[in-house]
Amino acid sequence: MAGRVPPTPRPVGTATRGTTNPNRLRRMDRWITAALTPALLRAATPPLAVDLGYGAAPWTAVELLARLRRVRDDSRVTGVEIDPGRVAAARPYERDGLDFRHGGFEVPLPGGERPLLIRAANVLRQYDEAEVRAVWERLCARLAPDGLLVEGTCDEIGRRHVWVALGPSGPRTVTFATRLASLTTPSALAERLPKALIHRNVPGEAVHAFLRDFDRAWSAAAPYASLGARQRWIHSVRALTAGWPVTDGPRRWRQGEVTVAWEALAPR
Repeated sequence: MAGRVPPTPRPVGTATRGTTNPNRLRRMDRWITAALTPALLRAATPPLAVDLGYGAAPWTAVELLARLRRVRDDSRVTGVEIDPGRVAAARPYERDGLDFRHGGFEVPLPGGERPLLIRAANVLRQYDEAEVRAVWERLCARLAPDGLLVEGTCDEIGRRHVWVALGPSGPRTVTFATRLASLTTPSALAERLPKALIHRNVPGEAVHAFLRDFDRAWSAAAPYASLGARQRWIHSVRALTAGWPVTDGPRRWRQGEVTVAWEALAPR
């Protein structure tokens, strides 16, 4: 029929539980800001980041904008949610540089704009492991040429977090981040492994061997505990560098982080 309006395509994906808390993603955002700083500074136009699946409240998108604007004050953030009710609830928080859109893994942006960052925190945990690779590929295809996809999982208040960083060509690194004062052993981070790795924490898999070696290094560094958890973590990570491709250095380790090349931990 002439003049008929075509139906709006259905967003790709399913709604998450929506759990969110202020400051939950501070560790991930701190790492993202450092990793993206060169790209943010050289972007010819105001850079855009997407907070994919921000949840029942928009706190994480609001905070991401504030953190990126410490590096570049014209940064923009678009929150994308598959639940239209959550989008409507977030709209009152819109302001210059911050907006919210209904969508999913297709990442609907005006004019097909390619974002410098897609952050997908606590989004893929409910999917099957076999689905992860296709989602990664779909999201990476939406990135700007020097863009970054950061996908991972954290606990409810952001004390423990593990994420994978990917570029347009695929996965690059895995980062483990924790509040050191609450850490018992590094392997306690296993419960926050992203979906691509969480079922691989079994003998014979690389991530299991890494966490085993990390625990051993942590145990060997016990004498440094008298100097504080930070010193124990630093000495543990330094020991790991003898057998694992750690890609960062003491400046990041002091933050309770360690980043390892993806190839070393990838499923076998």
